[in-house]
Amino acid sequence: MKQDFSTLELKETLIDTKRVSKTVKGGRIARFSALVVVGDGAGHIGYGTGKAAEVPDAISKAIEAAKKNIVTISLKGTTIPHEVIGEYGAGRVLLKPASAGTGIIAGGTMRAVLDSAGIRDIRGKSLRSGNPANVVKATFNALMQLRDAEQVAQMRGISVEAL
Repeated sequence: MKQDFSTLELKETLIDTKRVSKTVKGGRIARFSALVVVGDGAGHIGYGTGKAAEVPDAISKAIEAAKKNIVTISLKGTTIPHEVIGEYGAGRVLLKPASAGTGIIAGGTMRAVLDSAGIRDIRGKSLRSGNPANVVKATFNALMQLRDAEQVAQMRGISVEAL
């Protein structure tokens, strides 16, 4: 079931832009690729990529793609409910909950994703690839694995107190 996120106040964060080219019979065609993360700061985030002849066009395409790709993640106050490892391709990230006041201790790419999600206290480490696209996708994979106590209790068919 797809949820309607059109009413959210989304903040857009540009992660990466790069110049890419395609070689054709007459030479190379240069384009620009953009990677963007959108989030409302309350557990709703999405990412998207866009490619166009000009940078602003690529960014706007990436924003539209990110808005179509919004997911909801489980939070526990200003941090995450438990430690988790996310993987995508060669990218692997480790996310650990932190006590209030710790802040976001993570690299630039992961920091942008976590900030957009509304996570304020967390420790993160990119374990393998430094490729921004793979780090973003691995971070999303990790965030999608998060489950709070109510979700776990519901999956097991028991009460939260019995858990």
